[in-house]
Amino acid sequence: MANVLITGGSRGIGAACVRRFAMRGDRVWFLYEKEHEAAQSVAEETGATAICADVADGEAVKAAFRQCPDVDILVCNAGISIPGLMSMLSESSWDRLFDVNVKGMYHCINAAMPSFLRKQSGSVVTVSSMWGVTGGSCEAAYSATKGAVIALSKALAKELGPSGIRVNCVTPGVILTDMCAEIDPEILEELRQESPIGKHGTPEDVAAAIEYLADAPFVTGQVLGVNGGFVI
Repeated sequence: MANVLITGGSRGIGAACVRRFAMRGDRVWFLYEKEHEAAQSVAEETGATAICADVADGEAVKAAFRQCPDVDILVCNAGISIPGLMSMLSESSWDRLFDVNVKGMYHCINAAMPSFLRKQSGSVVTVSSMWGVTGGSCEAAYSATKGAVIALSKALAKELGPSGIRVNCVTPGVILTDMCAEIDPEILEELRQESPIGKHGTPEDVAAAIEYLADAPFVTGQVLGVNGGFVI
Protein backbone atom coordinates (compact mmCIF):
# COMPACT_ATOMS: atom_id res chain seq x y z
CA MET A 1 0.00 0.00 0.00
CA ALA A 2 1.50 3.30 -1.12
CA ASN A 3 0.92 6.86 0.03
CA VAL A 4 -0.17 8.78 -3.05
CA LEU A 5 -0.66 12.51 -3.49
CA ILE A 6 -2.39 13.79 -6.63
CA THR A 7 -2.74 17.45 -7.57
CA GLY A 8 -5.81 18.68 -9.40
CA GLY A 9 -7.77 15.70 -8.15
CA SER A 10 -11.33 17.00 -8.07
CA ARG A 11 -12.17 16.30 -11.70
CA GLY A 12 -10.96 14.99 -15.04
CA ILE A 13 -7.65 13.14 -15.19
CA GLY A 14 -6.88 13.89 -11.55
CA ALA A 15 -10.15 12.44 -10.29
CA ALA A 16 -9.64 9.35 -12.46
CA CYS A 17 -6.22 8.92 -10.81
CA VAL A 18 -7.72 9.30 -7.34
CA ARG A 19 -10.24 6.57 -8.14
CA ARG A 20 -7.64 4.26 -9.67
CA PHE A 21 -5.11 4.44 -6.84
CA ALA A 22 -7.79 4.30 -4.15
CA MET A 23 -9.41 1.28 -5.78
CA ARG A 24 -6.21 -0.72 -5.49
CA GLY A 25 -5.92 0.04 -1.79
CA ASP A 26 -3.46 2.93 -1.67
CA ARG A 27 -3.81 5.81 0.80
CA VAL A 28 -4.67 8.80 -1.35
CA TRP A 29 -4.66 12.54 -0.76
CA PHE A 30 -5.52 15.03 -3.46
CA LEU A 31 -5.22 18.79 -3.85
CA TYR A 32 -7.80 20.99 -5.48
CA GLU A 33 -8.29 24.73 -5.72
CA LYS A 34 -11.92 25.75 -6.27
CA GLU A 35 -14.22 22.81 -6.98
CA HIS A 36 -15.33 22.18 -3.40
CA GLU A 37 -18.45 20.15 -4.20
CA ALA A 38 -16.68 18.03 -6.80
CA ALA A 39 -13.77 17.44 -4.43
CA GLN A 40 -16.10 16.38 -1.63
CA SER A 41 -17.89 14.02 -3.98
CA VAL A 42 -14.64 12.36 -5.08
CA ALA A 43 -13.50 12.09 -1.45
CA GLU A 44 -16.75 10.47 -0.34
CA GLU A 45 -16.70 8.07 -3.29
CA THR A 46 -13.11 6.92 -2.85
CA GLY A 47 -12.20 7.48 0.79
CA ALA A 48 -9.39 9.79 -0.31
CA THR A 49 -8.60 12.97 1.59
CA ALA A 50 -9.28 16.25 -0.21
CA ILE A 51 -7.08 19.26 0.60
CA CYS A 52 -7.87 22.72 -0.73
CA ALA A 53 -4.64 24.33 -1.93
CA ASP A 54 -3.53 26.39 -4.92
CA VAL A 55 -0.35 24.73 -6.21
CA ALA A 56 0.92 28.15 -7.28
CA ASP A 57 1.07 29.13 -3.60
CA GLY A 58 4.22 27.63 -2.10
CA GLU A 59 3.15 28.07 1.52
CA ALA A 60 -0.24 26.47 0.84
CA VAL A 61 1.52 23.49 -0.75
CA LYS A 62 3.86 23.08 2.24
CA ALA A 63 0.87 23.14 4.58
CA ALA A 64 -0.93 20.55 2.44
CA PHE A 65 2.04 18.19 2.46
CA ARG A 66 2.21 18.36 6.24
CA GLN A 67 -1.15 16.56 6.20
CA CYS A 68 0.17 13.66 4.14
CA PRO A 69 3.64 12.62 5.35
CA ASP A 70 5.81 10.01 3.69
CA VAL A 71 4.52 10.38 0.15
CA ASP A 72 5.60 7.46 -2.06
CA ILE A 73 3.97 8.52 -5.33
CA LEU A 74 3.39 12.10 -6.47
CA VAL A 75 1.18 12.79 -9.48
CA CYS A 76 1.59 16.40 -10.64
CA ASN A 77 -1.60 16.83 -12.64
CA ALA A 78 -2.91 20.30 -11.73
CA GLY A 79 -2.99 22.58 -14.74
CA ILE A 80 -4.96 25.30 -16.47
CA SER A 81 -5.44 26.46 -20.04
CA ILE A 82 -6.09 29.99 -21.28
CA PRO A 83 -6.43 29.64 -25.06
CA GLY A 84 -6.16 32.52 -27.48
CA LEU A 85 -3.82 34.32 -29.81
CA MET A 86 -0.43 35.10 -28.30
CA SER A 87 -0.84 38.75 -29.29
CA MET A 88 -4.04 39.00 -27.26
CA LEU A 89 -2.90 37.15 -24.14
CA SER A 90 -2.37 39.44 -21.18
CA GLU A 91 0.83 39.32 -19.19
CA SER A 92 -1.12 38.36 -16.09
CA SER A 93 -2.62 35.37 -17.94
CA TRP A 94 0.84 34.33 -19.12
CA ASP A 95 2.13 34.54 -15.57
CA ARG A 96 -0.81 32.60 -14.15
CA LEU A 97 -0.29 29.78 -16.64
CA PHE A 98 3.35 29.42 -15.66
CA ASP A 99 2.60 29.84 -11.94
CA VAL A 100 0.15 26.91 -11.97
CA ASN A 101 1.50 24.64 -14.71
CA VAL A 102 5.22 24.93 -13.99
CA LYS A 103 5.87 26.60 -10.64
CA GLY A 104 3.13 24.43 -9.15
CA MET A 105 5.22 21.37 -9.97
CA TYR A 106 8.30 23.02 -8.46
CA HIS A 107 6.39 23.58 -5.23
CA CYS A 108 4.95 20.07 -5.06
CA ILE A 109 8.08 18.15 -6.02
CA ASN A 110 10.17 20.12 -3.53
CA ALA A 111 7.57 19.50 -0.81
CA ALA A 112 7.74 15.75 -1.46
CA MET A 113 11.53 15.70 -1.57
CA PRO A 114 12.30 15.29 2.17
CA SER A 115 10.26 12.10 2.30
CA PHE A 116 11.75 10.79 -0.96
CA LEU A 117 15.32 11.49 0.11
CA ARG A 118 14.85 10.03 3.57
CA LYS A 119 13.58 6.77 2.08
CA GLN A 120 15.88 6.91 -0.97
CA SER A 121 12.87 6.06 -3.10
CA GLY A 122 9.91 7.76 -4.72
CA SER A 123 8.01 8.14 -7.96
CA VAL A 124 6.88 11.33 -9.64
CA VAL A 125 4.57 11.41 -12.65
CA THR A 126 4.01 14.77 -14.32
CA VAL A 127 1.18 15.58 -16.69
CA SER A 128 2.15 17.58 -19.76
CA SER A 129 0.29 17.63 -23.10
CA MET A 130 0.85 16.68 -26.71
CA TRP A 131 0.99 20.45 -27.32
CA GLY A 132 4.12 20.47 -25.19
CA VAL A 133 5.64 18.21 -27.84
CA THR A 134 4.27 19.74 -31.04
CA GLY A 135 3.01 23.20 -30.05
CA GLY A 136 -0.60 24.19 -30.61
CA SER A 137 -1.99 27.13 -32.55
CA CYS A 138 -3.76 29.58 -30.23
CA GLU A 139 -2.17 27.67 -27.34
CA ALA A 140 1.30 29.24 -27.41
CA ALA A 141 1.54 30.00 -23.69
CA TYR A 142 -0.05 26.69 -22.67
CA SER A 143 2.28 24.84 -25.05
CA ALA A 144 5.26 26.66 -23.56
CA THR A 145 4.32 25.59 -20.04
CA LYS A 146 3.80 21.99 -21.08
CA GLY A 147 7.10 21.93 -22.94
CA ALA A 148 8.73 23.15 -19.74
CA VAL A 149 7.11 20.26 -17.85
CA ILE A 150 8.68 17.76 -20.24
CA ALA A 151 12.14 19.32 -19.88
CA LEU A 152 11.78 19.49 -16.10
CA SER A 153 10.78 15.83 -15.92
CA LYS A 154 13.75 14.65 -17.98
CA ALA A 155 16.21 16.80 -16.04
CA LEU A 156 14.90 15.65 -12.66
CA ALA A 157 15.04 12.01 -13.73
CA LYS A 158 18.80 12.47 -14.20
CA GLU A 159 19.22 14.56 -11.05
CA LEU A 160 17.21 12.37 -8.71
CA GLY A 161 17.88 8.91 -10.13
CA PRO A 162 20.97 8.32 -7.95
CA SER A 163 18.71 8.88 -4.91
CA GLY A 164 16.31 6.15 -6.01
CA ILE A 165 13.67 8.61 -7.23
CA ARG A 166 12.04 8.10 -10.63
CA VAL A 167 10.42 10.89 -12.67
CA ASN A 168 8.27 10.29 -15.73
CA CYS A 169 5.80 12.29 -17.80
CA VAL A 170 2.58 11.67 -19.73
CA THR A 171 1.51 13.83 -22.66
CA PRO A 172 -2.24 13.42 -23.16
CA GLY A 173 -3.89 14.18 -26.46
CA VAL A 174 -7.53 15.17 -26.82
CA ILE A 175 -9.09 13.86 -23.61
CA LEU A 176 -12.80 14.30 -22.93
CA THR A 177 -12.59 16.44 -19.78
CA ASP A 178 -14.03 19.80 -18.74
CA MET A 179 -11.11 21.45 -20.53
CA CYS A 180 -12.63 20.25 -23.83
CA ALA A 181 -16.08 21.63 -23.03
CA GLU A 182 -15.36 24.98 -24.68
CA ILE A 183 -13.97 23.50 -27.89
CA ASP A 184 -16.25 23.78 -30.90
CA PRO A 185 -17.87 20.37 -31.56
CA GLU A 186 -16.87 20.58 -35.23
CA ILE A 187 -13.23 21.04 -34.25
CA LEU A 188 -13.47 18.12 -31.84
CA GLU A 189 -14.85 15.98 -34.64
CA GLU A 190 -12.03 17.02 -36.96
CA LEU A 191 -9.51 16.10 -34.28
CA ARG A 192 -11.21 12.74 -33.77
CA GLN A 193 -10.94 11.98 -37.48
CA GLU A 194 -7.22 12.79 -37.41
CA SER A 195 -6.60 10.13 -34.77
CA PRO A 196 -5.51 6.77 -36.23
CA ILE A 197 -7.87 4.91 -33.90
CA GLY A 198 -10.73 7.32 -34.58
CA LYS A 199 -11.67 8.37 -31.08
CA HIS A 200 -10.80 10.73 -28.27
CA GLY A 201 -9.35 9.60 -24.99
CA THR A 202 -10.91 9.44 -21.55
CA PRO A 203 -9.47 10.45 -18.17
CA GLU A 204 -9.30 6.74 -17.33
CA ASP A 205 -7.02 6.16 -20.33
CA VAL A 206 -4.53 8.67 -18.94
CA ALA A 207 -4.88 7.39 -15.37
CA ALA A 208 -3.93 3.90 -16.55
CA ALA A 209 -0.73 5.26 -18.11
CA ILE A 210 0.05 7.24 -14.96
CA GLU A 211 -0.38 4.15 -12.80
CA TYR A 212 2.02 2.23 -15.02
CA LEU A 213 4.69 4.91 -14.82
CA ALA A 214 4.17 5.32 -11.08
CA ASP A 215 4.91 1.63 -10.53
CA ALA A 216 7.42 0.67 -13.24
CA PRO A 217 10.71 0.18 -11.33
CA PHE A 218 13.05 0.40 -14.34
CA VAL A 219 11.37 3.30 -16.15
CA THR A 220 12.48 6.89 -15.60
CA GLY A 221 12.94 10.02 -17.68
CA GLN A 222 10.32 8.85 -20.17
CA VAL A 223 7.61 10.84 -21.94
CA LEU A 224 4.60 8.64 -22.68
CA GLY A 225 2.14 9.92 -25.27
CA VAL A 226 -1.48 9.06 -24.49
CA ASN A 227 -3.06 10.45 -27.62
CA GLY A 228 -4.47 7.61 -29.71
CA GLY A 229 -1.65 7.98 -32.20
CA PHE A 230 -2.46 11.65 -32.91
CA VAL A 231 1.26 12.37 -32.44
CA ILE A 232 3.61 9.67 -33.70
